[in-house]
Amino acid sequence: MSRPSDHADAPLEERTDDVTLPRLGPVGWLRWMWRQLTSMRTALFLLLLLALAAVPGSLVPQRAADPNGVTQYFVDNPDLAPVLDTFQVFDVYTSVWFSSIYLLLFVSLIGCIIPRTKHHFEALRAKPPRTPARLARLAGYTTRELEGGEDAATPTSVVDAARAQLKRLRYRTVVFTGVDRKTGLDVVSVSAERGYLRETGNLVFHSALVGILVTVGIGGGFGYQGQRVVVEGQTFVNTLLAYDSFNPGRFFSDSQLEPYSLTLDDFTASYETQSLQAFGQPLDYTATVTTSNGSGESSQHEIKVNDPLKIGGTDVYLLGNGYAPTITVRDPDGTVVFTDSVPFLPQDSNLTSLGVVKIPDGLAEQVGMIAFFYPTQEQGSTGAYFSTYPDLQYPVMTLNVYDGDLGLDGGVPESVYTLNTDTMTQLTGGDTGVDSLELMPGDTVELPNGLGTVTFDDVKRFASFDIHHDATQGWVLAFSLLVLGGLLTSLFVPRRRLWVKATGRADGTVLVEYAGLARGDDPRLDEAVASFAQKHSEAFPPAAARDPSDSKA
Repeated sequence: MSRPSDHADAPLEERTDDVTLPRLGPVGWLRWMWRQLTSMRTALFLLLLLALAAVPGSLVPQRAADPNGVTQYFVDNPDLAPVLDTFQVFDVYTSVWFSSIYLLLFVSLIGCIIPRTKHHFEALRAKPPRTPARLARLAGYTTRELEGGEDAATPTSVVDAARAQLKRLRYRTVVFTGVDRKTGLDVVSVSAERGYLRETGNLVFHSALVGILVTVGIGGGFGYQGQRVVVEGQTFVNTLLAYDSFNPGRFFSDSQLEPYSLTLDDFTASYETQSLQAFGQPLDYTATVTTSNGSGESSQHEIKVNDPLKIGGTDVYLLGNGYAPTITVRDPDGTVVFTDSVPFLPQDSNLTSLGVVKIPDGLAEQVGMIAFFYPTQEQGSTGAYFSTYPDLQYPVMTLNVYDGDLGLDGGVPESVYTLNTDTMTQLTGGDTGVDSLELMPGDTVELPNGLGTVTFDDVKRFASFDIHHDATQGWVLAFSLLVLGGLLTSLFVPRRRLWVKATGRADGTVLVEYAGLARGDDPRLDEAVASFAQKHSEAFPPAAARDPSDSKA
């Protein structure tokens, strides 16, 4: 039968430079794409790509975790933010591109694991391979000559002893017998292998990765996350309307919110005062809260950074804190039209804070105030105020007052931390020529244009809590431990094969050969073979030295 013209063994006169390749039909292309997707190289690439895709989530605020930060980002970057929003950068972990990588990785891992698991189970049931004819070509090859005889060593007794010793070392073994073609004497060998736990660990590692992907997906679907700012003395009730921001999973329902309440009794912070290099740096934050469950039982707890409170199936984390000055506004007749402890947003490490007060009713005009609070007020050389220490040493609040249209009547929701002054007139501060209103706790000052008075009553602390519900946390932890255990097993358990072959000689001695083979890198293989050979041969007397002339005779 003649060979194709593009075959390597075809006659020179029949060869052509063109290589004929079979055409791939639709099924062939699908098989090719499936093999590429389910290769371990692709899985590792997708895992790296998923890690890179998660980077934007740590560089810009996410709507799910920090909606106020997203709003502020739009204010600070009016040109860039809409472009980033087009690419779902503010919703990285629910974006189309991140989900695509996530699902492809999921499919790739499953496609890798299933055939490898089948192959691994078949390998576990298979016997160790036959002893190679030329052991001298393998790693760690060494020999021993033993004294033969009924009372000394025979090929069978030597191999039986080696097999017993290998079994104690957790090797799987099988004995092969034969006859040397040249001498006609017995040749007995044992083939041993161990280290299948390495592949088992590898499969556990990848299977646990799939488990993490599944549980994270389920947890994200049925979980929820919400934020709430609570001022000292205020109470948070675990209902949907009580959250400042709320991000449910796709399968969330209101029935998942277990009834409980949380009251912030006290918030304390301690700061560094001994070291000048770290002066004013926070040392500890503690929120003391009283909780009450659905049955009415109440108890007191402390919430610290990285030490959440577990209640009602949720973890309550302490995210941030700041000051909430208590402000009271009265009309010219002395009637209170506004009183509240308003959370101010910290602007620097010394808690210089910015707050907004909106008074839509009760005064002659709608009034808005942009306030700055300085826990320890100092005045710079330019006349600007700033805080030099985050604790209350010399608290001062300044107010820039505006009147006009607050924009609340249009039905468009606005952030309580921002004031739109486009349709308002500034009455104090800035270029008005009128100094900003300045108050210390207990002070009362007149509002411009006879609008009324404003009183700085007191200063309270507030705490920002993140309430997180994820029923799969235990499963994620279990799969994470399996990932770690499988990875360590696959890294540190060597896959080895060892052979011991005993050959009888005409002079009555027994030649014993030892050799090994590793699957992958195993720098200690030679040492392992030499150590086994030394320990095994010690149980038999070595062959005595013979005069060469005896063999000639």
